[in-house]
Amino acid sequence: MRIVMMFDFPALSERIREIVPEADILTLSPTDPLDQLGRVDVVLATPGGSQTLRRLLDHQPDVGWIHILGTGVDDYPIDLLRGRLVSCSKGATAVPIAEWVLAMMLAHAKRLPSSWASVPPEQWFMADLDTLEGKTLGIIGFGQIGQAIARRALAFDMNVICHMRTHRSSGMSGVESVASLDEMIPYADHLVLALPSTAETVGLMDTARLSRLKPGSHLINISRAALIDHDALKEQLDSGQIARASLDVVSPEPLPAGHWLYQHPSVHLSPHIAWNGPRSHERMSQAFLDNLRRWCAGESLQGAIDTCVGY
Repeated sequence: MRIVMMFDFPALSERIREIVPEADILTLSPTDPLDQLGRVDVVLATPGGSQTLRRLLDHQPDVGWIHILGTGVDDYPIDLLRGRLVSCSKGATAVPIAEWVLAMMLAHAKRLPSSWASVPPEQWFMADLDTLEGKTLGIIGFGQIGQAIARRALAFDMNVICHMRTHRSSGMSGVESVASLDEMIPYADHLVLALPSTAETVGLMDTARLSRLKPGSHLINISRAALIDHDALKEQLDSGQIARASLDVVSPEPLPAGHWLYQHPSVHLSPHIAWNGPRSHERMSQAFLDNLRRWCAGESLQGAIDTCVGY
């Protein structure tokens, strides 16, 4: 079995050989020649590696299985993946992302970091702080990340509602599934985008939907920047209709110096780091290793991608 990795990760190669001792593991850089590569059975790709993967597939169209070591495949044009067996490490970083969302909601409610004192304040004991208790959290998308967020929000006695592409029960006690996205949005004090970027969801939060958010609400995006019309977002932030936007994803990345998102007083911006945690890389790698065992046994893969819809 020949496995091509689009990055150099010796420790992962050792773990692959524990499962498939006879594996021929090769590392492919964007400029490596392909003429002597031979048949490729499995490709372990990275987010943003579409050019390298396209070059490989043009040369080796019959690759058996592609696993992308990330939680989504929207970095890859769908034509490159359509009709192929593709999986990714869905849900591997759900815990740190959910913790980041809770941190952003608490920071907004408790006026952090502005409520910290570095000089004697005007008054002690009193401050205009809010609470999460009794507030409504709306989650758009209810996969593993959305569910991890919901569990933690319920522990703070929040009311949790969610919207899914195909309406069904949330399957989680205390979480109400709402069929209409436009009907759900005005109820949310905090609204989290936790759904994939596809042709159907690009521009989901446009001027019309952003204007439907509850006055003084908090928009949180841990998904993909393309879901939000950022010019429309700026208008809603400037008007105060939306009190806060906490964004871990922007476009382009890296965001250039001087961009308005860096300076806007109502934006909490982080550089696409919400997924980071002590075990994030380990869990993403483990998702591939678990699937490698399944693939060798002829079993269905976890985190399989429907290449027709893109997630």
